[in-house]
Amino acid sequence: MDEFKEVSENYTLREAIREAQRCLHCKVPSCRKGCPISNDMPDWIAELAKGNFGNALNIIHNRSNLPAVCGRVCAHERQCEGNCVLAKKGAHINIGKLERFVADFDTDAGLSHEAIPEKSRGRVAVIGSGPAGLTIAGDLARQGFAVEIFEMEPEPGGVLMFGIPEYRLPKEVVRHEIEKIERLGVIFHLGTTIGKFYTIDNLFERGFDAIFMGTGTGKPKKLDIPGIDHPGVRQAIWFLRRVSLFQNGSIDRREVIVGDGDRVFVIGCGNTAIDAARTAVRMGSAEVTVVYHRTINEMKALRSEYDEAVAEGVRFMWNSSIVEIEGGEGNRLSRIAIETEGVRTTVPADRVILAVGSAPAARIVSTTEGIEVDSKGYVLTRDTPYGMTTRKGVFAGGDVTNRPATVVHAMQDAKRVAEGIARYVDAIRLIQSINN
Repeated sequence: MDEFKEVSENYTLREAIREAQRCLHCKVPSCRKGCPISNDMPDWIAELAKGNFGNALNIIHNRSNLPAVCGRVCAHERQCEGNCVLAKKGAHINIGKLERFVADFDTDAGLSHEAIPEKSRGRVAVIGSGPAGLTIAGDLARQGFAVEIFEMEPEPGGVLMFGIPEYRLPKEVVRHEIEKIERLGVIFHLGTTIGKFYTIDNLFERGFDAIFMGTGTGKPKKLDIPGIDHPGVRQAIWFLRRVSLFQNGSIDRREVIVGDGDRVFVIGCGNTAIDAARTAVRMGSAEVTVVYHRTINEMKALRSEYDEAVAEGVRFMWNSSIVEIEGGEGNRLSRIAIETEGVRTTVPADRVILAVGSAPAARIVSTTEGIEVDSKGYVLTRDTPYGMTTRKGVFAGGDVTNRPATVVHAMQDAKRVAEGIARYVDAIRLIQSINN
């Protein structure tokens, strides 16, 4: 579908090198300080400026397993690019586009070839193949651990594959990144739901030294609005996943439901809300309106994402809330009531999409003894070793612990957990060798 063609075009070789040559290679790089995973931007950009693409990618891989993804979906304007010293003059280095250029160039040319250590340091099971799980797997595989990923979907990638629209993150890009992690020796078990087919205890019985839970938040939060349970109201993640499944041929267009002349209202104003709104436009909706209870200055979405949504015809209502939903025929709505600064209006509507967050599902916790959660269902973890739950040998990170909010923050948290897992497995193996 041309409507879902990637909106941001890649650099040409000449453009990339010219952009890289603008970097000042600061002695105290503020861009690196602005990056949650402390990517060594000046070093790999300097290699890129000299045409040393392999060296550039090797430096990136020291901190990131998903450069083609990060180069596209990171909040660069708030992180590396926003902290670039040239940003004060309105001329920051386009670090995101350079990172994706290096990663894409490597995919096309097959430059990277890593010497992978023997998998003799320990066995680790990873539940979930989103950004946290993939980061854990890549980091530990490079350190000599045998890693196996258990993913409930028929294809790995998690939110990268099913939660971010094609126009922002092409699925082929995600597949290429996962192939690179697979080449590190990581084994994937697809269509395998832990808590259903296997339990945590079963995994330990299979000989794993440690287990990582990176299952995200699959249980949608609900709002107390009359009519919210009508089938014309859908979760944003549900909608985005359906669109992805339709695009890869897994389901029929009718199962997406949203689109085809619909008047759509989206509740929330984070990046997921914007993704849902822009996707609804691409699926043929006649009108798409984002309803947010705060102001534009308080929205969680990136300003660039907002600007692009406006350019595509998405409308925004600030200081507004949907207070009532009235059903129509079948799975369509008839109208909704919106309150804006105390003034209530009723408008026609066909669909409402909720983008107000989600909470962890209890599938794993309910089938495993010893894993404690807080009052909202988020898994509790400790600082030493970092990321371990109240069950010995079981670690957790990412959204399931209520820490990260973006792809790169999930990766940042996962890198710390990977260090905790490595220290834990090394310690228990040392104790076992002494006892034997």
